[in-house]
Amino acid sequence: MLAAPPRELPHRIGFVLIPQYSMISFSTALEPLRLANRQSGKDLYAWELYSPDGGPVTASNGIEIRVRGGLEEASAVPVVVVCAGLEIHRYDNKAVLSWLRRMDRKGADIGAICTASHILARAGLLDGFRCTIHWENLASFAEDFPSIEVSSEIFEIDRNRFTCAGGTAPLDMMLNMISLQHGHELAASVADQFMHERIRDQHDHQRISLPARLGVRHPKLLTVIEMMEQNLEEPLSRGELARAARLSTRQLERLFRKYLSRSPARYYLELRLNRARLLLLQTNMSVIDVALACGFVSASHFSKCYRDFFGHTPRKERGLPLTGSGVGNTEVAAAI
Repeated sequence: MLAAPPRELPHRIGFVLIPQYSMISFSTALEPLRLANRQSGKDLYAWELYSPDGGPVTASNGIEIRVRGGLEEASAVPVVVVCAGLEIHRYDNKAVLSWLRRMDRKGADIGAICTASHILARAGLLDGFRCTIHWENLASFAEDFPSIEVSSEIFEIDRNRFTCAGGTAPLDMMLNMISLQHGHELAASVADQFMHERIRDQHDHQRISLPARLGVRHPKLLTVIEMMEQNLEEPLSRGELARAARLSTRQLERLFRKYLSRSPARYYLELRLNRARLLLLQTNMSVIDVALACGFVSASHFSKCYRDFFGHTPRKERGLPLTGSGVGNTEVAAAI
């Protein structure tokens, strides 16, 4: 889809909207196409919207959008973009999966925006392909599909598969496509219309940097936090963390108290609990499996820590809406 000019113009793209899809991800994928047509004065791209049943679809922000029709009406498009958002781990529409497999057999380019990589994976369309997904869903995706290579890139293009992390990342993916198909000058002109000062490539990070996220720039403290984030399933000891940063355990304690107003052990526990919350909300893993995946040795200890931090048990969490945050927690991500 992205690497070469299309064989015929306009290049037709079908957007399949899954209930609770992310409006911003969908909009930032579609709007660059509209502006490419406007800035070039040509019909370079054409698009239609579809839904699994042909009816209107409600986004995660509550806005309902009408579509052209159902999946069978989209069977002739050469490019399919599946757009999803919230509650994706509960979505298991067999008709959608079967239709995507048929489109693959026809040779269509098939892509996923935001959390829709889950749908392509369930359809078996990411086996042997490299993909990405929104950072908040990376851990749950890896748990659900351990054999699929998933990255933290903002978008991935692997042969006739393309996946994108969501948020504003689809804007950059589409700008890269426009540049490859119709030249950098047109892509830059479209980016300028968005007041998007730089076209990111796929290797840019999804999340803002750790110093910007925490408001901390102490290099040794950041080294320790990065190690913590990379070792949630098998937590490192305080001594191991201190040695890696060439600090004494007392110096490590002082750094965390000074910059983050908590002990290293408390901060590490909060990271693990936040990861556990995402797995509870985004996967069907059992509570004990979530506990083990986040470094807790028993379900009872996990439940106690979880209740103390969030104010309710892990089992009750699954009956709560995705929005909301932990008590005193600054690291739980907002809903997509």
